[in-house]
Amino acid sequence: MAANQWSASSLNLKKYFLPKNLKKDIPSSIVVFLVALPLCLGIALASGAPLFSGLLAGIIGGIVVGMASGSQLSATGPAAGLTVIVLTAIGKLGTFETFLLSVLIAGVLQIILGLVKAGTIGNYFPSAVIEGMLAAIGIILILKQLPHAVGYDADFEGDESFQQSGNNTFSAIQLALSRINYGAVIISALSVLVMIYWPKVKKLSGIPAPLIVVLIGIVLTIVFKGTGLSLQADQMVNIPKASSFSDFTNLFRSPDFSQIGNKEVWTVAFTLAIVASLETLLSLEAVDKIDPIKRISPTNRELVAQGLGNITSGLLGGLPMTSVIVRSSANVNSGARTKMSTILHGTWLLLSLILIPSVINMIPLSCLAAILLITGYKLARIDLFKKMWKHGRDQFIPFLVTVIAVVLTDLLTGVGIGMAVGIFFILRTNLRNPYFYTITEEGSITIRLAEEVSFLNKAAIQYTLTHLPKESTVIIDGTNSRYIDRDVLEIIHNFKHNAYTNAIIVQLVNIRDHYDVPALREMVYHEKNKG
Repeated sequence: MAANQWSASSLNLKKYFLPKNLKKDIPSSIVVFLVALPLCLGIALASGAPLFSGLLAGIIGGIVVGMASGSQLSATGPAAGLTVIVLTAIGKLGTFETFLLSVLIAGVLQIILGLVKAGTIGNYFPSAVIEGMLAAIGIILILKQLPHAVGYDADFEGDESFQQSGNNTFSAIQLALSRINYGAVIISALSVLVMIYWPKVKKLSGIPAPLIVVLIGIVLTIVFKGTGLSLQADQMVNIPKASSFSDFTNLFRSPDFSQIGNKEVWTVAFTLAIVASLETLLSLEAVDKIDPIKRISPTNRELVAQGLGNITSGLLGGLPMTSVIVRSSANVNSGARTKMSTILHGTWLLLSLILIPSVINMIPLSCLAAILLITGYKLARIDLFKKMWKHGRDQFIPFLVTVIAVVLTDLLTGVGIGMAVGIFFILRTNLRNPYFYTITEEGSITIRLAEEVSFLNKAAIQYTLTHLPKESTVIIDGTNSRYIDRDVLEIIHNFKHNAYTNAIIVQLVNIRDHYDVPALREMVYHEKNKG
């Protein structure tokens, strides 16, 4: 038995090193690395945390979470959705070290959530809402990267919220267009062209287009120096540089365990655990949607993996992390096959920080903006809107509402609004389908009740019964029903009792006076788990 398990485990490990997979995973990891680099720094800056903490979270998210996760394409790192929580928490707790204790505790809580199978919540997100979230993230990427593409970098990389420091997304674009740096425009425009056309040349497609984009950006930055097209320091990547090993180790921080009894620490920890877990489950569901192979990621295992990542991050001095849809979608769109791409992207972050920080700091943000612009276009493609329109308004309206709500608010708020609309349409459909209504040749009316008739169906059934024609024969058939709510049973029996006043003859078929809900649930459970 143990030998068989070892053999199966070895086979699973081998797939990550197959040449056909590495051929896709290595280039993809470079793309995700380039996307993650400015996002890690930008989110750390916006969170009021050390820049190194953002990079460290990206490294841990790639390597630790990547190894522990069951998802093949999800990429983890510091999330824009947590910036306000982190910024407020650091100020409230007083020191970054105390905040790290909250991150560590949040990781422990996530592991507990995974062990009690709280990840199953992710199975209940409506498909239209997830599609809307993906399209919204694509639109946000385009809108948020346009200022960076023209050289105006006042807003931090990775910001997803509509409102920001007195401006909003649209006013920020307007302001950026009034302060264009033409050197940045040339770099971003050329980078977009390379991203579009480079992969179409078969002989060149083996080299990742984003890598060429970065090389072009570095060369043009050097060429533009001392001219009217030169870029400023804040228009470049800026990772911390350590001149020696001791300087590098000094970048790490440890949590302040003396604050373990501080109620605020636990409040922040619970907030981080819940928000990070929700964002992770949403991202995971979205990644599975766009996975070309349509694999299903184990949600409970993912929560445990995220918990391990946050514990490690809290111990070493990193930001809290989640599965992030931006880098995950970049991973999918660049052709990744396995989680080796995610693990390698964390490795590249670590090596770049240690070995080549000076080279990394020569990369202009405008060329990285081009990579994200293309990613955004692929997520918010017109074909997706056409597909959702063809699915009918019950799908299209929740989809569109989610898109608009996420763009105009933030990820969790927007998805919450989309969920509310989606649930409304689900309930409306459910209300309309509690029974099947037929009229026989003899003129009698048969009402066949659905498999489960809940209190939500009460109004529809009552309306139908009160509007039946006088002097008719009505058969109410519960043969297919496993459960009928007590309120509905009461309506049916009251109708039968009073039907004589309208000369209506009522026959009840297979309708019991009592339905045992626990027994029903046990029966459904056994049927689902047969074999």
